[in-house]
Amino acid sequence: MKKKTESNKSERILDSAEELFSQHGYDGVTIRQIAKSAKVDVALANYHFGKKLDLFHAVFDRRAALLSDTRRKVLQDILNKDGELTLEQIIGAFLLPLKMAQETGDPGWRNYLALLAYVMTSPIWSKELMGKDFDKRVGEFIDALKAVFPTASEEDIHWCYNYVSGALALTLAQTGRIDRLSQGKCLSTDFDSAYERMIPFVAAGFREVCG
Repeated sequence: MKKKTESNKSERILDSAEELFSQHGYDGVTIRQIAKSAKVDVALANYHFGKKLDLFHAVFDRRAALLSDTRRKVLQDILNKDGELTLEQIIGAFLLPLKMAQETGDPGWRNYLALLAYVMTSPIWSKELMGKDFDKRVGEFIDALKAVFPTASEEDIHWCYNYVSGALALTLAQTGRIDRLSQGKCLSTDFDSAYERMIPFVAAGFREVCG
């Protein structure tokens, strides 16, 4: 029973840290704030995770492997199917985080994806955290894109991939800016709408540059 209670407290600490880091970034959060949000003593947070940097890594790593592996499986399933590989299928696999967050109904995923956007767009954290689970998969998507655009230069494909990453990061960040600009007609939390529109938008850009 004690182990289960400790495990629940550990998850609460991770959940609270995930939410606070996603909203304020690494430098805007203290261990004390995280402990208060999780309703635990600061000493317990330190006991489970050590320094704030260690906790930040633990929060990022908790969902990273699952997200990266699921995205890779979707791409592999597409590649293994009979029939012509389409650009839209590849883009759909890359944008999978939007679908995962919408379909699970778990608010933690939304917090994590906002945190992922923060890490993706940080020169420091991107270099430190993206390589382990995410960057190592990029080559598989690049190879799939090369199969669709065999005559395109590697520079064009990589730049287009970079633009997709940027659009994805802005969407995952859920800043609320589109809500204000559209006067509520569009919602930054509406990942379904973002996913449906981003696929044809991105595909058109790829075909213009690489096709």
